[in-house]
Amino acid sequence: MSEVYAARRSRLREQCNAAGSAAALVSRPANVRYLAGAAPHGAVLLLGRTQDLLVCAGPPEDQPTQGRPDEALPIHALPGPGGDPAVAAADLASAQGGDSLAVEEHHLTVARHRAIRSVVPRLRLADLGGAVEQLRVVKDEEEISCLRIGAEIADQALGELLESILVGRTERHLALELERRLVDHGADGPAFPTSVATGPNAGRRAHRPTDRRVEEGDFLSVCLGATYRGYRCEIGRTFVIGTSPADWQIELYDLVFAAQRAGREALAPGAAYRDVDRAARQVLDSAGYHEGLPSLTGHGVGLEIDEDPQLAPAAMGKLDACVPVTVEPGVHLPGRGGVRIDDTLVVRPEADGGPELLTITTKELLAL
Repeated sequence: MSEVYAARRSRLREQCNAAGSAAALVSRPANVRYLAGAAPHGAVLLLGRTQDLLVCAGPPEDQPTQGRPDEALPIHALPGPGGDPAVAAADLASAQGGDSLAVEEHHLTVARHRAIRSVVPRLRLADLGGAVEQLRVVKDEEEISCLRIGAEIADQALGELLESILVGRTERHLALELERRLVDHGADGPAFPTSVATGPNAGRRAHRPTDRRVEEGDFLSVCLGATYRGYRCEIGRTFVIGTSPADWQIELYDLVFAAQRAGREALAPGAAYRDVDRAARQVLDSAGYHEGLPSLTGHGVGLEIDEDPQLAPAAMGKLDACVPVTVEPGVHLPGRGGVRIDDTLVVRPEADGGPELLTITTKELLAL
C-alpha cells in the first residue's frame, strides 16, 4: 500500500504547488489516515518541502482498527507530553526552508491556528480548503472492497436480528444487539450510532433509540452500518411487526420504495447530484409528501459516514465512476410512524452493469 499512499500525497502536493504553497499540514483525522495509512490520536501529516512526516504526540500504538502507518513514511514523535503535533509540524516545515504552509482551516481551531502563527511568524499560512476531501471522493478498488465487506457484515447482522423474537424488546436493546453482532462478524465497530425506531418513531432520520417496546402492528425501521478497515457503509430497512401490514402501511412503503428505486436508477457517471435527489424527491412530492422530507436523498461514504458528494436539491457537481453513495429517502407521519429505505451503492457506468448495490438485504415489506 505504500505506493498508494505515496501517490495520494503526490496528487495533493501537485495541488499545493499549483496554489503557491510549498508545504501542507493535514490535521483532519480521516484525511491523515487517507494519506498516511493511519491516524494515531492527535497525529498530523506534514507534506514537507523536502520530506513528508507523520507527526505524533508520542510513539504510535499498534491498533489495527485504527490503521497502520505507511512503512515508507517517517514518523516524528514529540519527545514529551503536552506538545501539539500541529504546532511541531509547522516548526518542522519552517526548518525545511519553506516560506508557505497550507493548513486545513476548516479543521484547525482558532487557538491552534494562533499557536502555529506564534511559532512560525514568518511562514505564510494559506488555506488548504477541502482539497483532501475532494481527492477522497473517487475510491480505488481496494477502498471499495473494504466497503463491500462492511456491507456484507451489516447485512449479516441485520439478517440475524430479523430471525429473532422482536415483540416486547426495546429500541435501545435491539440497537445494542445489532452493534454487538457487527463486531462479532468482523467489523471494527458500528459506522455510526445504530438507529432502531418503532411505531410512531419509525421513519425518522437518525432517530436515537428509546425504551419504547416493539408492539404488534408497528412499523420497525432500522438503520445501521459497519466500519471495516476504517471504511463505513450503511443500510436502512423498514418492516412490519407480527401481523399483515395495514393498507396505509403498504401504500406508504410502496411509495418510498418507488422513490428509492428512482434515486438508485439515476446514479450514473455524469449525473448531476441534484438530479439524483430530484429523481427520488419528485416521487414523494407528487404523492403530496413535500412537507418534512429529509434535506437530502443521499451522501458519499468512505472513511467517514457522511462525505461528499451530497445528493441534495442545491448540490453542485456531477457524479464520477467509483463514487460510493447512499440513497435513503424516507417519509415520517407524526404520530403514526413511517418508512425509510437506505442502500449503499457504487456508481458504475452502464457498460459495467450500472450502479453496484453493496447492501443486499431484501427490500420486500416483511411481516416479522
